[in-house]
Amino acid sequence: MLYYALAFLLVAIISAVFGFGGLASATAGIAQILFFVFIALSVALLLFRALRD
Repeated sequence: MLYYALAFLLVAIISAVFGFGGLASATAGIAQILFFVFIALSVALLLFRALRD
């Protein structure tokens, strides 16, 4: 999932360089959402593992 967040971030940067503002904004938003979902899942799994042992 972190791979997809980085891929969308890369697409956002490339589209911003070429002047596609709407596309850059949309892909940056998707990358931000995926990043926070990845962080939340990582923390939840770490807590679950710590409480299980």
